[in-house]
Amino acid sequence: MTPAMDLPTLKALKPAEYSEAADGYRTTAKMASAAKDDIEHRITVAMRTHLKGKAAEEAVGQVALVGQNFHYIQTQCGLIGTALEAFSYELEAAKRKLDTALAHARTAGLTVNPDGSVTYPAGGEKSEDGKTPPGGTVNGLTDGTASAVGRQAANFDPNPKHRLAQDCADLIASALKDATEADEKWAPKLRALKADDDLTVSAEDWADTSSDTKGVSTAGGEYLNSLPQPPQDGSPGDNAQWWKSLSPEEQAAWTAVDPKTVGGLNGLPAAVRDEANRIVFNETRARLELELNAMPKPPANEWTWITAGPYPSKVHTDEWMDWHREHGDRYTELNQTLSGMEYIQNRFDRTGTGDLPEAYLLGFDANGLGDGKIILANGNPDEADHVAVYVPGTYSGLEEIGEGEDHGDLGRAERLWDESHKLMPTSAVSTITWLDYNAPDSIIPQATDGKYAAEGGPRLYDFLQGNREAQLSASDSTAHTTVIGHSYGSTVVGVSAQSGSWRDPAVANDYIFAGSPGVQADHAADLGAGADHVWAMGGPWDDQVVRQGGRLMGLGDSLTIPTDERFGGNVMRSDTDGHGGFWDENSTSLRNQAAVLTGNYQWVERE
Repeated sequence: MTPAMDLPTLKALKPAEYSEAADGYRTTAKMASAAKDDIEHRITVAMRTHLKGKAAEEAVGQVALVGQNFHYIQTQCGLIGTALEAFSYELEAAKRKLDTALAHARTAGLTVNPDGSVTYPAGGEKSEDGKTPPGGTVNGLTDGTASAVGRQAANFDPNPKHRLAQDCADLIASALKDATEADEKWAPKLRALKADDDLTVSAEDWADTSSDTKGVSTAGGEYLNSLPQPPQDGSPGDNAQWWKSLSPEEQAAWTAVDPKTVGGLNGLPAAVRDEANRIVFNETRARLELELNAMPKPPANEWTWITAGPYPSKVHTDEWMDWHREHGDRYTELNQTLSGMEYIQNRFDRTGTGDLPEAYLLGFDANGLGDGKIILANGNPDEADHVAVYVPGTYSGLEEIGEGEDHGDLGRAERLWDESHKLMPTSAVSTITWLDYNAPDSIIPQATDGKYAAEGGPRLYDFLQGNREAQLSASDSTAHTTVIGHSYGSTVVGVSAQSGSWRDPAVANDYIFAGSPGVQADHAADLGAGADHVWAMGGPWDDQVVRQGGRLMGLGDSLTIPTDERFGGNVMRSDTDGHGGFWDENSTSLRNQAAVLTGNYQWVERE
């Protein structure tokens, strides 16, 4: 156990030195972050571009592991810096308390002894026998009851110096107690903030980081509560203003100990949200991997044959059924979630392939809203000239966000970026996959119900407002923004477009609806961007079923859907052969979207 802090030690302590040490760790964290970004955005990109073959792929993988090491260093140094800052804060409070006691003692002519006791001289009115009340020495008391008794005794003493001495001694004792408790609390926390002495950042390491984060957050509550707090249910503008009001040290503290909050606040810079969400991503993946590895695996003898009547039947074994009843649901859930996270990691790893820009994880929650929350950008939207936000539809979720050779919904946003980049190679483009609503999990009854859009639309509007705030913070201007809704996602976009008021600045310049079953509006002009900036396209077969089914189920007001002439928008030509082909490579459908996204309306082929 750490020895109790004594008076000479506390007097000699300089809490600012711990704050200066925290600066050093924050500087190291910045250096590690820069090295990580250099590896991910420059070195591995160049290697993928110029080197081919299995040896090159292996080399890229090894270099990427070094990048993960730097990310781990960045995260750990951020925690250490915050821990030291919190320790310094608590020591500084104890030191101020001590300095106050010493100053009062000097003013009152008292003597503070090395053990913290206080000696007071004779003083007060002389008694009848002509004697001055004698002096004495008192020890400080920190127990509430004992301290009250001591003060009462001092009050009965005719020597007024006695009460002054007792007050000073109690304040000194309280300062020493506070300093000792801070030392005892933070010493093991700081000792725990160290990694294994190897070059592999394992799931255990990230899980340990998650535990460290909770420990620092809990122990540093006093310091963290002293910082400006995030707005409660604040607007994106409120969030942006709060973040800008923080010092670099305060920003680093919030990112280190509460990355989930920082990563989820609309209005904050994309780079800040990405850094915070990648911490959440790595810690979540590590926790889930460890849970899965610790779980009993399904028995190898899953099936057996039984004879029931004239024909044999294949059935699950009793052993497998026992396992499934106890572990099956969670085992499946863990595998699906980790599979979805692997798709996201795969996108990170493909940066630079085919000129694909760096990815920004603007939102992540493995269990958010039931299906998982994923907001991922290709390119930095804060610095882009053109931004597209793609909202997927029914069945969308983390477990299949990047599924298949076309990389699922993430791949659609990638191909949209690539096509837009080809059209406008000198312009900065960012395309975002936005899945921050509870997408329907069935055609009937869920996808025929407007409640999912009613919940998701305002969330999308809030995100778009946040993008606008972040862009204004970065460059005092806003990007040309296009919002694209596919299938039920278009219903979400339609509700979002009607979520603001006429007083609000525009959050989108164009809307595109692909395979839309309805957008909860009668006319394109109801969406706020102007009918000339509302675009729709449809396809045959199952796309017709979706669109006409939505019309009949009332997802479009007055049985109107965006591809209807009476809706009043622009109907674009589409060459898709069904509901999911609007983003097929080299398709007219994809080129038309890219033309709208980049503001080249003259290149759009219309019906």
